[in-house]
Amino acid sequence: MERYGLIGKILVHSFSKNFFTEKFANEGIDARYDLFELPTIEEFPKLLETEGLCGLNVTIPYKEVVMPYLDELDDTAREIGAVNTIQFNRKGGKLSLKGFNTDAIGFENSLRPLLKPCHQKALVLGTGGASKAIIYILNKLGITPQLVSRQKREGMLTYEELSEEVVASHKLIVNCTPAGTFPKVDEMPPFPTRLLTSEHLIYDLIYNPETTLLCRLAKEQGAATKNGLEMLHGQAIAAWKTWTMNN
Repeated sequence: MERYGLIGKILVHSFSKNFFTEKFANEGIDARYDLFELPTIEEFPKLLETEGLCGLNVTIPYKEVVMPYLDELDDTAREIGAVNTIQFNRKGGKLSLKGFNTDAIGFENSLRPLLKPCHQKALVLGTGGASKAIIYILNKLGITPQLVSRQKREGMLTYEELSEEVVASHKLIVNCTPAGTFPKVDEMPPFPTRLLTSEHLIYDLIYNPETTLLCRLAKEQGAATKNGLEMLHGQAIAAWKTWTMNN
Protein backbone atom coordinates (compact mmCIF):
# COMPACT_ATOMS: atom_id res chain seq x y z
CA MET A 1 0.00 0.00 0.00
CA GLU A 2 1.27 3.46 -0.94
CA ARG A 3 1.49 6.01 1.86
CA TYR A 4 1.17 9.76 1.70
CA GLY A 5 0.93 12.32 4.44
CA LEU A 6 1.26 15.78 5.92
CA ILE A 7 4.13 17.10 8.01
CA GLY A 8 3.76 19.98 10.44
CA LYS A 9 4.23 20.77 14.09
CA ILE A 10 0.59 20.66 15.26
CA LEU A 11 -1.93 18.97 12.97
CA VAL A 12 -5.07 18.60 15.09
CA HIS A 13 -6.75 21.25 12.89
CA SER A 14 -6.01 19.56 9.56
CA PHE A 15 -8.70 18.27 7.20
CA SER A 16 -6.15 16.78 4.78
CA LYS A 17 -6.38 13.24 6.13
CA ASN A 18 -10.17 13.18 5.74
CA PHE A 19 -9.94 14.64 2.23
CA PHE A 20 -7.48 12.06 0.94
CA THR A 21 -9.00 9.12 2.83
CA GLU A 22 -12.36 9.88 1.19
CA LYS A 23 -10.69 10.38 -2.21
CA PHE A 24 -8.86 7.05 -2.00
CA ALA A 25 -12.04 5.22 -0.95
CA ASN A 26 -14.21 6.79 -3.67
CA GLU A 27 -11.69 6.12 -6.43
CA GLY A 28 -10.60 2.66 -5.30
CA ILE A 29 -6.99 3.76 -4.73
CA ASP A 30 -4.93 1.40 -2.56
CA ALA A 31 -3.27 4.08 -0.46
CA ARG A 32 -3.45 5.78 2.91
CA TYR A 33 -2.80 9.32 4.15
CA ASP A 34 -1.31 10.00 7.58
CA LEU A 35 -0.54 13.03 9.73
CA PHE A 36 3.11 13.27 10.80
CA GLU A 37 3.64 15.75 13.61
CA LEU A 38 7.33 16.65 13.80
CA PRO A 39 8.60 18.50 16.92
CA THR A 40 11.42 19.92 14.77
CA ILE A 41 12.37 19.76 11.09
CA GLU A 42 15.46 17.79 12.12
CA GLU A 43 13.11 14.79 12.46
CA PHE A 44 12.39 14.91 8.72
CA PRO A 45 15.20 12.57 7.51
CA LYS A 46 14.04 9.86 9.91
CA LEU A 47 10.48 10.15 8.59
CA LEU A 48 11.76 9.37 5.10
CA GLU A 49 12.50 5.83 6.28
CA THR A 50 8.74 5.17 6.60
CA GLU A 51 7.91 2.15 4.48
CA GLY A 52 5.84 2.85 1.35
CA LEU A 53 6.01 6.64 1.64
CA CYS A 54 5.37 8.16 -1.80
CA GLY A 55 4.66 11.84 -1.24
CA LEU A 56 4.17 14.51 1.41
CA ASN A 57 2.37 17.77 2.01
CA VAL A 58 4.01 20.41 4.21
CA THR A 59 2.33 22.91 6.51
CA ILE A 60 3.20 25.40 9.26
CA PRO A 61 5.95 25.94 10.28
CA TYR A 62 8.04 23.88 7.84
CA LYS A 63 7.25 25.25 4.35
CA GLU A 64 10.54 27.14 4.18
CA VAL A 65 12.89 25.17 6.45
CA VAL A 66 12.20 21.87 4.67
CA MET A 67 13.74 23.19 1.46
CA PRO A 68 17.41 22.41 2.31
CA TYR A 69 16.43 18.75 2.72
CA LEU A 70 15.18 18.53 -0.88
CA ASP A 71 17.19 17.59 -3.96
CA GLU A 72 15.31 19.82 -6.39
CA LEU A 73 12.67 22.55 -6.60
CA ASP A 74 10.28 23.27 -9.42
CA ASP A 75 10.42 26.80 -10.86
CA THR A 76 7.32 28.07 -9.03
CA ALA A 77 8.45 26.78 -5.62
CA ARG A 78 11.89 28.29 -6.17
CA GLU A 79 10.43 31.68 -7.06
CA ILE A 80 7.99 31.62 -4.14
CA GLY A 81 10.60 30.42 -1.66
CA ALA A 82 8.32 27.92 0.05
CA VAL A 83 7.23 24.31 -0.48
CA ASN A 84 3.97 22.61 0.45
CA THR A 85 4.24 19.46 -1.67
CA ILE A 86 7.13 16.97 -1.92
CA GLN A 87 7.34 14.50 -4.79
CA PHE A 88 9.21 11.23 -4.18
CA ASN A 89 11.22 9.80 -7.06
CA ARG A 90 12.89 6.41 -6.64
CA LYS A 91 15.33 5.21 -9.28
CA GLY A 92 17.94 2.50 -8.87
CA GLY A 93 17.21 2.23 -5.18
CA LYS A 94 17.95 5.93 -4.61
CA LEU A 95 15.37 8.41 -3.30
CA SER A 96 15.20 11.92 -4.76
CA LEU A 97 12.90 14.61 -3.38
CA LYS A 98 11.45 17.47 -5.43
CA GLY A 99 9.58 20.40 -3.90
CA PHE A 100 6.51 22.08 -5.37
CA ASN A 101 4.12 24.79 -4.22
CA THR A 102 0.50 23.89 -4.97
CA ASP A 103 -0.80 26.49 -2.49
CA ALA A 104 -0.34 29.01 -5.28
CA ILE A 105 -2.68 27.31 -7.76
CA GLY A 106 -5.21 26.53 -5.02
CA PHE A 107 -5.30 30.17 -3.93
CA GLU A 108 -5.41 31.59 -7.45
CA ASN A 109 -8.32 29.42 -8.61
CA SER A 110 -10.41 30.19 -5.53
CA LEU A 111 -9.67 33.93 -5.49
CA ARG A 112 -10.21 34.79 -9.17
CA PRO A 113 -14.05 34.51 -9.18
CA LEU A 114 -14.27 36.88 -6.19
CA LEU A 115 -12.21 39.73 -7.57
CA LYS A 116 -13.75 43.09 -8.43
CA PRO A 117 -12.24 46.20 -10.04
CA CYS A 118 -11.76 47.74 -6.58
CA HIS A 119 -9.38 44.96 -5.53
CA GLN A 120 -6.23 46.67 -6.76
CA LYS A 121 -4.24 46.52 -3.52
CA ALA A 122 -4.05 43.90 -0.77
CA LEU A 123 -2.94 43.69 2.84
CA VAL A 124 -1.30 40.33 3.54
CA LEU A 125 -1.37 39.46 7.24
CA GLY A 126 1.60 37.30 8.26
CA THR A 127 5.06 36.75 6.85
CA GLY A 128 5.54 32.97 6.92
CA GLY A 129 5.72 30.41 4.14
CA ALA A 130 2.01 30.63 3.34
CA SER A 131 2.23 34.37 2.68
CA LYS A 132 4.93 33.85 0.06
CA ALA A 133 2.60 31.86 -2.20
CA ILE A 134 -0.11 34.47 -1.71
CA ILE A 135 2.19 37.35 -2.68
CA TYR A 136 3.34 35.40 -5.74
CA ILE A 137 -0.25 35.04 -6.98
CA LEU A 138 -1.27 38.61 -6.12
CA ASN A 139 1.64 39.92 -8.18
CA LYS A 140 0.68 37.56 -11.01
CA LEU A 141 -2.87 38.96 -10.95
CA GLY A 142 -1.67 42.56 -10.94
CA ILE A 143 -2.72 43.20 -7.33
CA THR A 144 -0.21 45.18 -5.25
CA PRO A 145 0.52 43.32 -1.99
CA GLN A 146 1.53 44.95 1.30
CA LEU A 147 2.83 42.69 4.07
CA VAL A 148 1.66 43.30 7.63
CA SER A 149 3.70 42.01 10.58
CA ARG A 150 3.49 42.25 14.35
CA GLN A 151 7.08 43.50 14.36
CA LYS A 152 8.48 46.47 12.50
CA ARG A 153 10.47 45.34 9.47
CA GLU A 154 11.65 47.04 6.32
CA GLY A 155 8.97 47.20 3.66
CA MET A 156 6.26 45.96 6.03
CA LEU A 157 3.52 47.65 8.00
CA THR A 158 2.72 46.86 11.62
CA TYR A 159 -0.88 46.39 12.76
CA GLU A 160 -0.61 49.70 14.62
CA GLU A 161 0.03 51.40 11.27
CA LEU A 162 -3.25 50.17 9.74
CA SER A 163 -4.98 53.53 9.69
CA GLU A 164 -8.37 54.28 8.20
CA GLU A 165 -6.62 55.58 5.08
CA VAL A 166 -4.49 52.42 4.68
CA VAL A 167 -7.42 50.03 5.11
CA ALA A 168 -9.61 52.13 2.79
CA SER A 169 -7.02 51.92 0.01
CA HIS A 170 -6.52 48.14 0.37
CA LYS A 171 -9.83 46.47 -0.42
CA LEU A 172 -8.46 42.89 -0.28
CA ILE A 173 -7.25 41.47 3.05
CA VAL A 174 -5.60 38.02 3.12
CA ASN A 175 -4.95 36.38 6.49
CA CYS A 176 -1.94 34.06 6.29
CA THR A 177 -1.45 33.78 10.05
CA PRO A 178 -2.64 30.77 12.08
CA ALA A 179 -4.43 33.03 14.58
CA GLY A 180 -7.96 31.71 15.03
CA THR A 181 -7.26 28.14 13.96
CA PHE A 182 -8.98 25.37 15.94
CA PRO A 183 -8.77 24.93 18.90
CA LYS A 184 -7.86 28.59 19.55
CA VAL A 185 -10.97 29.89 17.82
CA ASP A 186 -11.22 33.04 19.98
CA GLU A 187 -7.98 34.44 18.57
CA MET A 188 -7.41 36.63 15.53
CA PRO A 189 -4.73 38.93 14.13
CA PRO A 190 -4.95 42.43 15.70
CA PHE A 191 -6.61 43.81 12.59
CA PRO A 192 -8.97 46.83 12.91
CA THR A 193 -12.13 45.24 11.51
CA ARG A 194 -14.14 48.36 12.44
CA LEU A 195 -12.53 50.04 9.40
CA LEU A 196 -13.87 47.49 6.91
CA THR A 197 -16.65 48.28 4.44
CA SER A 198 -18.89 46.46 1.98
CA GLU A 199 -16.20 46.93 -0.68
CA HIS A 200 -13.70 44.84 1.26
CA LEU A 201 -12.99 41.15 0.69
CA ILE A 202 -11.45 39.17 3.55
CA TYR A 203 -9.79 35.94 2.46
CA ASP A 204 -8.79 33.86 5.49
CA LEU A 205 -6.57 30.87 4.69
CA ILE A 206 -7.93 29.15 7.82
CA TYR A 207 -10.66 26.57 7.14
CA ASN A 208 -11.13 25.11 10.62
CA PRO A 209 -13.31 26.66 12.00
CA GLU A 210 -15.44 27.38 8.94
CA THR A 211 -15.94 30.98 10.08
CA THR A 212 -13.08 32.52 12.04
CA LEU A 213 -13.48 35.38 14.48
CA LEU A 214 -11.83 37.64 11.89
CA CYS A 215 -14.40 36.70 9.25
CA ARG A 216 -17.32 36.98 11.64
CA LEU A 217 -16.34 40.52 12.63
CA ALA A 218 -15.69 41.40 8.98
CA LYS A 219 -19.18 40.21 8.00
CA GLU A 220 -20.65 42.45 10.69
CA GLN A 221 -19.07 45.39 8.84
CA GLY A 222 -20.63 44.24 5.55
CA ALA A 223 -17.41 42.86 4.06
CA ALA A 224 -17.35 39.75 1.86
CA THR A 225 -15.46 36.78 3.33
CA LYS A 226 -13.91 33.55 2.09
CA ASN A 227 -12.28 30.77 4.09
CA GLY A 228 -9.43 28.52 2.96
CA LEU A 229 -11.34 25.27 2.37
CA GLU A 230 -11.59 25.64 -1.40
CA MET A 231 -7.90 26.54 -1.52
CA LEU A 232 -7.11 23.44 0.55
CA HIS A 233 -9.02 21.21 -1.85
CA GLY A 234 -7.43 22.87 -4.86
CA GLN A 235 -3.89 22.49 -3.58
CA ALA A 236 -4.60 18.88 -2.54
CA ILE A 237 -5.82 17.92 -6.03
CA ALA A 238 -2.75 19.60 -7.54
CA ALA A 239 -0.52 17.78 -5.03
CA TRP A 240 -2.03 14.42 -6.05
CA LYS A 241 -1.31 15.16 -9.70
CA THR A 242 2.26 16.03 -8.74
CA TRP A 243 2.74 12.79 -6.80
CA THR A 244 1.39 10.64 -9.61
CA MET A 245 2.74 12.46 -12.70
CA ASN A 246 5.59 9.98 -13.08
CA ASN A 247 3.43 6.91 -12.51
